[in-house]
Amino acid sequence: MNNSSAWEFGTRQVVYGAIGAALYGVLSWVTNIFPLPAAGNVTFRPAVAVLIFFGVAYGPWVGLLAGFIGNTLGDALSGWGFYWNWSLGNGLMGLVAGLVMSQIKDFRAQGDIIKAVIYGLVGIAVGMLFASLTEMFVGGIDINTALVGYFVPAFIGNAIVTVVLLPILMIAFAAVASRRGR
Repeated sequence: MNNSSAWEFGTRQVVYGAIGAALYGVLSWVTNIFPLPAAGNVTFRPAVAVLIFFGVAYGPWVGLLAGFIGNTLGDALSGWGFYWNWSLGNGLMGLVAGLVMSQIKDFRAQGDIIKAVIYGLVGIAVGMLFASLTEMFVGGIDINTALVGYFVPAFIGNAIVTVVLLPILMIAFAAVASRRGR
């Protein structure tokens, strides 16, 4: 569906990154009131599926921008301040998911949806592992807390919403795009 180079960076990527960041930030803010049980400062974020979708649909730079800026915006709206490691971790989620962009030909094809979900799950693992492990230095937690208290709940929550919502977003996007002749 997308013929441009995955690593192209220009006005289009900045615009889509800004749209993705705004959606991710506002939707994250809406659900930041739902902390995950037995997790540090980790909340339930269905908006992660939107972030992963933007990476898949528009590439790694868009995913990085949407994740980093979107998380920063969501945290600011929630009154939490700026945590660079979590914002960068969210950016990494979108970036890694965006690596699949050049392999996606049809957003409705089962094989392409499965590829996108797999890249999304790898992105979640990379991003949340980065954020959780760096919290040992930023927040002074131990490795057990980083892995069990932060990474595992963040990964599971984000993985569930991605597996459920990403295929829906991809199919809906394909339907809208085909009606508009794109």
